[in-house]
Amino acid sequence: MAPPLLNLDGIRLTFGGTPLLDGASLSASAGERIALVGRNGSGKSTLLKIAAGMVEPQDGEVFRQPSATIRYLPQMPDMEGFASVRAYVEAGLGPADDPYRATYLMEHLGLTGEENPDDLSGGEARRAALARVMAPEPDILLLDEPTNHLDLQVIEWLEEELVRSSSALIVISHDRRFLERVSRTTVWLDRGQTRRLEKGFAHFEEWRDTILEEEQREQHKLGRQIVREEHWLRYGVTARRKRNMRRLGELQSMRQRFRGHRGAEGVATMAASDAAESGKLVIEAKNIEKSFGDLTVVKGFSTRIQRGDRIGLVGPNGAGKTTLLKMLTGELKPDSGTVRLGTNLEIATLDQKREAVDPQETLAHFLTDGRGENLVINGEERHVVSYMKDFLFKAEQARTPVRELSGGERARLILARVLARPANLLVLDEPTNDLDMETLELLQELVAGFAGTVILVSHDRDFLDRTVTSIIAPDGDGRWIEYAGGYSDMLAQRGGTKLDDRRAVSKAPAEASRADAAPAKRPAKKLSFKQKFALENLPTRMAAVSASISALENNIADPAFYERDPKGFQKTIAALDKERATLAAMEEEWLELEMLREELEGS
Repeated sequence: MAPPLLNLDGIRLTFGGTPLLDGASLSASAGERIALVGRNGSGKSTLLKIAAGMVEPQDGEVFRQPSATIRYLPQMPDMEGFASVRAYVEAGLGPADDPYRATYLMEHLGLTGEENPDDLSGGEARRAALARVMAPEPDILLLDEPTNHLDLQVIEWLEEELVRSSSALIVISHDRRFLERVSRTTVWLDRGQTRRLEKGFAHFEEWRDTILEEEQREQHKLGRQIVREEHWLRYGVTARRKRNMRRLGELQSMRQRFRGHRGAEGVATMAASDAAESGKLVIEAKNIEKSFGDLTVVKGFSTRIQRGDRIGLVGPNGAGKTTLLKMLTGELKPDSGTVRLGTNLEIATLDQKREAVDPQETLAHFLTDGRGENLVINGEERHVVSYMKDFLFKAEQARTPVRELSGGERARLILARVLARPANLLVLDEPTNDLDMETLELLQELVAGFAGTVILVSHDRDFLDRTVTSIIAPDGDGRWIEYAGGYSDMLAQRGGTKLDDRRAVSKAPAEASRADAAPAKRPAKKLSFKQKFALENLPTRMAAVSASISALENNIADPAFYERDPKGFQKTIAALDKERATLAAMEEEWLELEMLREELEGS
């Protein structure tokens, strides 16, 4: 095995109270790909900063190969003092590094280099920081949430670039698909200590659950052993005093181990506050369009969203996802076309910028809007502290100012407030930002099992695959297309073609004027190959989905199923909803194609 370029051993760090890091270890050899995972607040970023030499531990050994180059990507890059993005990126190069590499990365990350750092959006700042740390091709890359604020196209490009890179990689990310793609080793930071799995992140969840189950069994065994020893001391036959004192000492030691055991971190409990059921039709849009100057972001888009649908909007930053979302929910009026909202709608919205939160406001005041100490959740009055615990906040944090929360805690707090509002339509714009894996899993279950309707914007491919019943994606020149299923289903329907940001943006004015001047194409006299293929194959696919629906319905019909496996029952219900929505979309697509065929044959 190659000697490590970086080795941290027995790292300890505390800020008072329970140690943040308590004997943590981390090592990386040339070419290794390591996913560093753990709950929000577990110390992942701190451990990465120790590896980068930015934070000194209170105890432990830190070794960095003297000749090794290390580059660290922070969550919040500091660009102060740089006149341009190019100056910022090239400042990360060493004397022997190739400046063309910086230009190459900026181009592929959608930057010219002439941008003013003060004017950058969150996504542009993240791309500039990535170009800076990747340009020198360092021996070790330390990346803290590299996919935050990036769109899908840049994330997929970054995956390919990191897979090709010869640098050793240690990465923190909440994007599971990204971690599965780039990692070959997983380090789990849990309760101050690290465990290492010599497999990629795809194997992490099963491994973690096995460890926690074994730990629970061992703790139970220790508790039973303590009970037996206490019984022996009280009622056992008196033996030699020396023996009694030895067993008494062992009992005290076991008690100390039992009391001192730090159990696994709590699990968030999420439930949306239900409103009365909406009408069957939730939103109907007909030929809606929206332009900003010469830029057309939505053109001739129509859709019908019904109760129970879970719609995902995807596309590059700037393609118009948020604009389309606002038009569908009635917040923004289209330039032309109509949007009709269904009856009895109660909408709860989590926007991309989150809500404006006063940093001086306490958590309890924020959750209750300053209206006392209680909230009403699903018709039941609950104390704010009890509700906070569902989202992994401690009772003593009720009077804590929002400014003291980490990014993940702040995300959980805002999510808690949104879900406390009665709703039958959830509108979620980038809901997964800053959430740890466990909280993300709970949010997935909530969205997948929500009785109402959900519209969400996300760049998280795994989250989309697990939650939505259809995807709306850009197809160039302001056109948007709806696909049945999740993100992977969309790619399959596009023939494996990924979203291309060049197609997602409308033509430049000069191109648009040339296109308008060109003679209009005659309407097609026959179905395209793609339409013909779909028309011929949809009946077979619909039959397969119908068979799947029948099988799922038979499972649910078993009266003992729920008692035997409640989680499995809920998953089966969610799968049945998804299959029914898929079948409905297929039937609608087949009907439209069949009508088009009849129209063309009759003309």
